[in-house]
Amino acid sequence: MKRVQQFTAIIERGGNGYVSLCPELDIASQGNSVEEAKNNLIEALQLFFEVADSLEIQNRLHTEVFVTRLEVAIG
Repeated sequence: MKRVQQFTAIIERGGNGYVSLCPELDIASQGNSVEEAKNNLIEALQLFFEVADSLEIQNRLHTEVFVTRLEVAIG
């Protein structure tokens, strides 16, 4: 039975499409819409876990990732 684990997805506009990034594993993808970029990132993560050995996963995995907003004075 496959186990399910949650990961972070950061999606931003990039040119005419969207770029998606999983910061825990430094894996990225893209798509023409937010939903497509998200789904393509999920596929990229699934493919990574299919081919990566446990040592590679352990070396790439960042277990503490924090996403927050910052307030910065400009000018």
